[in-house]
Amino acid sequence: MAAKKKGIHIHLYHWQLFALVFLLITILAIFGIYQTNFYAFSVHRNEIKELQQQTVPQDIKGASVATSSASESFFPQQTFRVPILMYHYVEYVKDKGDTIRISLNITPFTFEEEIKTLIGAGYTFMTNAELADVLDKKTTLPAKPILLTFDDGYRDFYTDVLPILKKYHVKATAYIIPGFLNKPNNLLDDQVKDIVQSGLVEIGAHTVHHVWLKGRSLKDVTDEVSLSKTMLEQQFHIAVVSFAYPYGAFDSQAVRVVKSVGFTSAVSTAPGIQESRANRFFLFRLRPGGRTGQALLDFLDKQTFQQ
Repeated sequence: MAAKKKGIHIHLYHWQLFALVFLLITILAIFGIYQTNFYAFSVHRNEIKELQQQTVPQDIKGASVATSSASESFFPQQTFRVPILMYHYVEYVKDKGDTIRISLNITPFTFEEEIKTLIGAGYTFMTNAELADVLDKKTTLPAKPILLTFDDGYRDFYTDVLPILKKYHVKATAYIIPGFLNKPNNLLDDQVKDIVQSGLVEIGAHTVHHVWLKGRSLKDVTDEVSLSKTMLEQQFHIAVVSFAYPYGAFDSQAVRVVKSVGFTSAVSTAPGIQESRANRFFLFRLRPGGRTGQALLDFLDKQTFQQ
């Protein structure tokens, strides 16, 4: 009888062990799914609002925060016609139900066609740091300048975009979220190192955790903006001087902080083609929208510009 009870006890123990292992596996799987979705959600939850950030906030228009230093008041104001193209994803989206991702995506084939179109039309590719040097009169603007900017630091920048940039020897600026590095869907440390070593890509900052800066406390804004610069500079041994506002959301306080911590320019999501010292901390950008060939050239040509 004792042996029988012992056998039952061992049998139950095995089942309990199996149940525990199964529970642990389930928890780990759920955690993995949660972690993947958490970072995707952190970026995606307000992406649709980015499309609504189409104008310069009222508290910035004409404000003194627009210039980068007091000495700039001695320079005559000069406006340059510089299209800055904005990208997020460049990949073949596998999940057809991910409508937000699809709305922010173009395929690698389309992106390469855009590059070929721009090269054929004689455009000169610049980085945002180089444009800031033009605004500071440290250098002159090349003929038919254009900038390619990529927000959020998605992994497809390394797998899909960088090979095309290398193929055509084209410059670009990638805005990285250092707090999201090595997370699902985001760039890995070693990938960023390869990107830096390519010599074609300027690394800019995009806050530490991709947060909405407009209307936040001064401490929160300062921490997110300044630490994003410091973290990237220390980890990759580079100078980080360009900034992008997550979701295109900013106000006069955010602009002042970006300026005060040492960035030389920042990009917004407000559409436009006129860049100057007056808006160097909310440079206008354009969404190419998958246009290629003559459609892309016509789109750029009809952007209004007033000197």
